[in-house]
Amino acid sequence: MNRHVKHVTVLGSGVMGSGIACHFAGIGVEVLLLDMPAEGADRSKTARDHLANAIKSNPSPIYDKAFASRIKVGNFEDDLEKIKNSDWVIEVIIERLDIKRSMFEKVDQFRKEGTLITSNTSGIPIQLMSEGRSEDFQKHFCGTHFFNPPRYLKLFEIIPGPKTDQSVIDFFTIYGEKFLGKTPVHAKDTPGFIGNRIGVYSMAKVMELAQEIGLTVEQADNLTGSILGRPKTGTFKLADLVGLDTAANVTKGLKENSPNDSFIQDLKESKTLNFLLENKFLGDKTGKGFYYKELDKSTGETKRFALDLEKLEYRPLERDKDPAIEAAKQAGSTKNKLGSLIKDKSKSGELIRKHFASLFAYVSQRVPEISDTLYSIDDAMKTGYAWKYGPFETWDLVGLKSGLELIESEGYEVSDWAKELINSGKESFYQIKDGKKYFYSINSKEYEIVPGQDAFIILDNIRKSNEIWSNPEASIQDLGDGIINLEFRSKMNSIGGGVITGINKAIELAEKEHRGLVIGNQADNFSVGANLAMIMMMAAEQDWWELNMAIKTFQDTMMKVRYSATPVVVAPHGMSLGGGCEISLHADKIVAAAETYMGLVEVGVGVIPGGGGTKEMTLRAAQNQIHDDIKTNHLREAYMNIAMAKVATSAYEAKNLGYLREQDIIVVNKDRQIAEAKKHAIIMAEAGYTRPIQQKVKVLGKEAMGMFYVGSDQMVAGKYISDHDRLIANKLGYVMTGGNLSEPTEVSQQYLLDLEREAFLSLCGERKTLERIQHMLKTGKPLRN
Repeated sequence: MNRHVKHVTVLGSGVMGSGIACHFAGIGVEVLLLDMPAEGADRSKTARDHLANAIKSNPSPIYDKAFASRIKVGNFEDDLEKIKNSDWVIEVIIERLDIKRSMFEKVDQFRKEGTLITSNTSGIPIQLMSEGRSEDFQKHFCGTHFFNPPRYLKLFEIIPGPKTDQSVIDFFTIYGEKFLGKTPVHAKDTPGFIGNRIGVYSMAKVMELAQEIGLTVEQADNLTGSILGRPKTGTFKLADLVGLDTAANVTKGLKENSPNDSFIQDLKESKTLNFLLENKFLGDKTGKGFYYKELDKSTGETKRFALDLEKLEYRPLERDKDPAIEAAKQAGSTKNKLGSLIKDKSKSGELIRKHFASLFAYVSQRVPEISDTLYSIDDAMKTGYAWKYGPFETWDLVGLKSGLELIESEGYEVSDWAKELINSGKESFYQIKDGKKYFYSINSKEYEIVPGQDAFIILDNIRKSNEIWSNPEASIQDLGDGIINLEFRSKMNSIGGGVITGINKAIELAEKEHRGLVIGNQADNFSVGANLAMIMMMAAEQDWWELNMAIKTFQDTMMKVRYSATPVVVAPHGMSLGGGCEISLHADKIVAAAETYMGLVEVGVGVIPGGGGTKEMTLRAAQNQIHDDIKTNHLREAYMNIAMAKVATSAYEAKNLGYLREQDIIVVNKDRQIAEAKKHAIIMAEAGYTRPIQQKVKVLGKEAMGMFYVGSDQMVAGKYISDHDRLIANKLGYVMTGGNLSEPTEVSQQYLLDLEREAFLSLCGERKTLERIQHMLKTGKPLRN
């Protein structure tokens, strides 16, 4: 059956239901969001208010607030019959089996034959919910468990019921990956499925070990956070974020429903957690949990506190550096950091050893109970809990034999299949061969290819075999079919001399030996912009010639990107700021991930975009300007976006801000991005790509410049901006209107680039700009001085 999802009904408008509705609306699907009827004239007020609160929340659950018009609200009594118009009905109501079964009985009456019905339950057995329903209902029913927030977390657990048709599972697998941008994971109908079964155990065990060993909550969080490639919240802050009552209830539910899981059953009752629950200190939702903060009214300073796990009293947050973590940071890769922590003889090392010994043993014994494939467990933890490496991948980093020794040294037992694998002489759970990833199958006892890779290009898998050039900050790989890829690998993918060299080399190779270039990477962020430390050093030393040459080299490189003899496709994602945005602006085509946060943010460090960004936005404004439009609407919008350092919160919003054009492409699943970029490079090459002809730019001269100057004066008078902000804004206005021109004039792009560079250099000579750069380097936050 060739299925299409044009309309979805979401039953339940709470935080999760509204989030799911917003995500579907974000990808272009019409949604009906239903909840309990309210008293009064507006019987759909419950769903309406929940949706309004969701849309106002930060971070936003929807790519563009305008997309909320695709969601209609209603209530269970008046509007349930409308599900006959839906292709998919998703239940997201209270976690009580009796209430869910009652709802499904009504759904069965109104749905049309073939309608997909799923539950977002996080723990109730799927088989129990569909009992007594029609045969067609049961064939089209299963669990589809989104993780909160649905827009941002990629895990999409698919849990078949006893009578679910295989074609339904296949459909959700394809649809979840391609259209929802998720990582589909097939889970068995076991307590907690995969993500929560492993994640909740891991979190509860770390909390138990921290208290047992005598570590503070801050120490435990630092050890189980970003140093391991996990969210910086660590463990206790994550519990506060989730809600301590929720965490306790899920753990309790696992204990009740997993009587044969000795690891879960052996978790000790926490007097600390009981103390917090009794006092209704439930974490972020109540303002107090393992951590809390309060405003000191006398100083205006926010003070932060943490719970003493022994005394059960709050004390000021401790910020002392952990020697074990500091030593690990110097080790380099995550593998080396992990090795350093495991060898550490302090309490910190003890926590790491005990945590991973229990985690490795636990996941080995959950296969095949919760999943037949170990990669499903890794995928669930990476996409549901935002771990960089799943448990089996982490075990590979430690080494199979070393992991086994660690498990046994802490008194745990490994599963028979894992012991058999280690004793067979194999050295890892995964292998990379011919650019593809293989996993060890417990059924065949051989390595089998991880399915679903055909649509992806994973740079980690091809980097070693396909690299054709590299320096410490950039790498070029052959993607095949005449297309090469340039990958940044500097710190935070910042743009310095090594990256600029890489861009020039990639264009040279593409023009001489290939037929197209992709500029893309698969780090957390595409690029945070220019290397500020380098700019700060040259400006502080007043090495103006060197700084001028560095900026001109960047500008010239951007013009090479724009006017290359072969197509250049840029693939931004995550933070794509400053120089990262400028690289994108100069591409023939952008293939952006939906989660792209793009903007020209240079004003925040006291300068204007100097790598062609100011020029390019002026050019785009001129191209969109209505003939003889003295209101300069498009120019004003471009000017304000730069002057206010506006950052798009999604690729869709980047289109609204003018950073993406209509011809640019947005992909919801970031894993598809490099492959999609390659496809578009090939299309342009095969269509007979020719080097673009440089366009002139019509600038508006002094009349428009005066408008900008008056506006900045009024902003200072109203105390909205500082005098230094006005200086930057006026420099920006000067460049975007073409400088001292008495009337609208067509100028070359190089003319604007020269004005842009001159303004950038003059601002670098200002003390307040150096203060802004220094503050950004030190704190990561902008300074308004």
